[in-house]
Amino acid sequence: MTNDKQRFLSQQIIENACEWAIMHGVAFRQADNTARHCPFSIAPMAMEREVYEHLLKVTPLITKLISHVSEDHDFLQSSLSDMAKADPFFGRLMALHQQAHADTSNSPTRQPLLLMRTDFMDDRQHGAKVIEFNGIAAGMGPFGQRATEFHAFMQSQWPNAYQDWLEDSAAVPAENQGLEQLAYAITASARKVQADFSAEGKPTFLMVVQKNEDNVYDQHLLETALQKRGVRTVRRTFEQLSTELSTGDNQRLMLDGVGAIDVVYLRAGYQYSDYWAPDLNESTCCHALSQTRLFIEQHNVAVNATISQQLATSKSMQMLLTMLPAEDYARWGLSLDEAQLIKSVLAEMKPINAETIEWFNRQAVKHEWVLKNQGEGGGHCVFGEDISDTLSQISPEEYDAWALMQRLYPHERETPTIAVRDVEQAVVDDLVSEIGLFTAYFNGEPMTQLGGYAGYLIRSKPASENEGGIHSGKGILDSLTLVG
Repeated sequence: MTNDKQRFLSQQIIENACEWAIMHGVAFRQADNTARHCPFSIAPMAMEREVYEHLLKVTPLITKLISHVSEDHDFLQSSLSDMAKADPFFGRLMALHQQAHADTSNSPTRQPLLLMRTDFMDDRQHGAKVIEFNGIAAGMGPFGQRATEFHAFMQSQWPNAYQDWLEDSAAVPAENQGLEQLAYAITASARKVQADFSAEGKPTFLMVVQKNEDNVYDQHLLETALQKRGVRTVRRTFEQLSTELSTGDNQRLMLDGVGAIDVVYLRAGYQYSDYWAPDLNESTCCHALSQTRLFIEQHNVAVNATISQQLATSKSMQMLLTMLPAEDYARWGLSLDEAQLIKSVLAEMKPINAETIEWFNRQAVKHEWVLKNQGEGGGHCVFGEDISDTLSQISPEEYDAWALMQRLYPHERETPTIAVRDVEQAVVDDLVSEIGLFTAYFNGEPMTQLGGYAGYLIRSKPASENEGGIHSGKGILDSLTLVG
């Protein structure tokens, strides 16, 4: 490949690939109701099989841990109280949690369904480490499976182009059933709830969504997979639900015009704007719609994410679990071996206080750290020299909303690849990847056909870019091949 012309693929291949993406729902909705394809790589990344198998082993254990932590309500209240004072949104969640669990004789009847995505980077020096836990709106499992299918399509339809850009010609594609396994877990959970009421017919799945959202096709792919399994699906915003929910016999959750609900899946609820309804003219922000979320949890229905699960997958809880000795995990039913496996993938984290700030400014190698707040999605991380500026601007009252975390530097792809965005291709020489592994547990038990594991999502980005989200950053959809 001596010049750009030889490096690029024909426009015919690019258009064919983009049409495949649109046709298979790998797209974002535009404001005018048209669709644009998600950005994607033309060929997959490679990972050592041993590293991948370690992640397959450890990730369900992380979900087992989070599942038990999320139901340890006293621990959540005591360990996250300082963070709740420092972060108004999590303060609201903690107040809801307290409201839900204060009366132990009348605890919430919801059944916890933990659909979780644990994001990792394979650091060059330290190996694969957790970036974050995603317990609410942990989507894009359908896109993960579609990316694997897309690369299989490329291999079949354009084998020379695929091989030219493949990182390792001996690599074997890693199986990915993200969409199918999530649908399996949700369907099985729905039928268990339905059985509690001896109900017949199709179980009903309610997806709580954001108004005018553009990331709808990933959601619709999951709904279609559920429909194929005999599940009825409906979509509502919190604002709609505030006037449409009611209580049936034996704490059955009822939706006007639909009937009984078996599973509630929140693709909204991780930011204030999801609970804000201007028409309500509230004196306290977001009270009415957050009470709708609490109302859901007071019913016998499978819920992801519960308020407890959202607290248990926060950055502050990640830091606490990282800092705890492995022996302390016994509180949540994990053996020492299981705890040590989990600890092997947790990157170092530090709380923000006056002592840490002084250490960071005087002694730390600044590019080895990232500063994070509690926010979900892109735009919530501060890097390198900018960290000192941010630390100087936040007040001591806000310290507990932030944490320092060891910055991960994943392996750059050994060969360049082509990234396709808006039907245009670009050669990227320094692509790095993040792997999110999906898991599904219901009432603390694994719910997939793969022991709780439910497929993966690969997002890649240029190493020079900090924000790697497909939706909010410079990321592209990718898939995984295994070597060794």
